[in-house]
Amino acid sequence: MSQTELAKKLRPFLPDGVEHDIAYLIIHYKVHFRITKPRESVYGDYTSPILNQPHKITVNGDQNKYAFFITTLHEFAHLYTWEKHRNKVKPHGMEWKTEFQRLTEPYFKRGIFPPELVTALKSYMSNPAASSCSDENLMTALRLFDRKAKPILKDLPENSRFVLNNTTFVKGRLVRSRFECIAVENKQTYLISSTAEVSLET
Repeated sequence: MSQTELAKKLRPFLPDGVEHDIAYLIIHYKVHFRITKPRESVYGDYTSPILNQPHKITVNGDQNKYAFFITTLHEFAHLYTWEKHRNKVKPHGMEWKTEFQRLTEPYFKRGIFPPELVTALKSYMSNPAASSCSDENLMTALRLFDRKAKPILKDLPENSRFVLNNTTFVKGRLVRSRFECIAVENKQTYLISSTAEVSLET
């Protein structure tokens, strides 16, 4: 598949003007790139080459175009880190943070990200974490661009019942950035991120 053909396939998932950049990276590094169905635990994943296999990157296709793009850059930062350091550094250590920042910076200059997202994203990128969902401000900003946004835990009233990972919980008190929630089935208490996307019990 040519870069132009690949860019055309990627266009519906990405902000305007970046599809050729991502298509180039996929072809240049011979990446097995797959857009997946929604996964509860991850937004994307990177697998380094093993036994002559190619780099592999998967990204959830249900994300809005800015979340999809940020996730894709996140995973390519893993690729760049592996190319330079192999498995000698931590997966989300300073080397990965540096590559993620380097990959993202040009798109601020090109005006790819809308003003509603820039401040939160720049703050997050000053010290990016393993998962963007750990940054409440960034998740709130990204949700502005969701077509059909699920409710997030912090917006539900206390004692609300909700479903996460096929388990029904009752929302409890806030402990730092997480809520104590009780699983209805086994009565166990779990700490759940305040920005977790949940489903209302029907």
